[in-house]
Amino acid sequence: MDISKITENLFIGGTPRADELDYLRDLGVRLVINMRFDRRPPKDMHQPPLHFLWLRTLDNPVFPIPVRSLKRGVCAALETIREGGKVYAHCARGRHRGVAMGAAILIALGYDPQQAVELIKIQRPVADPDAFYIRKRIFRFARVWSHC
Repeated sequence: MDISKITENLFIGGTPRADELDYLRDLGVRLVINMRFDRRPPKDMHQPPLHFLWLRTLDNPVFPIPVRSLKRGVCAALETIREGGKVYAHCARGRHRGVAMGAAILIALGYDPQQAVELIKIQRPVADPDAFYIRKRIFRFARVWSHC
């Protein structure tokens, strides 16, 4: 499975297949944040199922990730982490949109935006938070973030 552990409570990666949900569950993941526009989260038949939050976003400089989507994901992630669960943020390949969400979560947890970006790049070498349109959204989120 294409997954990188960023912190004890945060993982970032590519789109999980239905047969990989048990692996996420074994890691302690309770919330999966799907940043893909075109791919619905898989059905989880396990009881209790993983919670999925589908934030339909594009990986496109013309249509930037809405800050309200980042905030919605962050608020769900913070609640999950407070309750003792872990979070998996993903997009197609875990390079842009999932990384932006992961960085926003780290910022909400108290990381400086540049520290968040650097940590993600260290823990997930394929991540590209420096793509201009992704970096702009991460730093925009950092400027406007206050609380849920």
